[in-house]
Amino acid sequence: MSQILDPIPNDQPSALFCCYVNATNQIQVARITNVPNWYFERVVFPGQRLVFEAVPSAQLEIHTGMMASSIISDTIPCEQLSINPDGLDSEGFASPEPEDQNDSAGIPSQSLVA
Repeated sequence: MSQILDPIPNDQPSALFCCYVNATNQIQVARITNVPNWYFERVVFPGQRLVFEAVPSAQLEIHTGMMASSIISDTIPCEQLSINPDGLDSEGFASPEPEDQNDSAGIPSQSLVA
């Protein structure tokens, strides 16, 4: 996945694919400020999924607020937001896993519904 506007710095050894979902009813600003020589900031609308690349040490700050003010409502280590990029379809959504009707012991698997 490429981030054309602000790619992660070349001197970083590895990158994580991360996903954050704004589960609130307010507009949020997602920002990473703890990585030298890199600026990342995106507006995340209610219900929107933000998929991005980050270095393992990055911290995603979530700013929430009204018109002219905002507060940091959360800081999340990007390692906690990491996803497997092979499990995404072309639009960034998780692809359905193949159904396995039997577990390794040959016993039919059951789903628990809450």
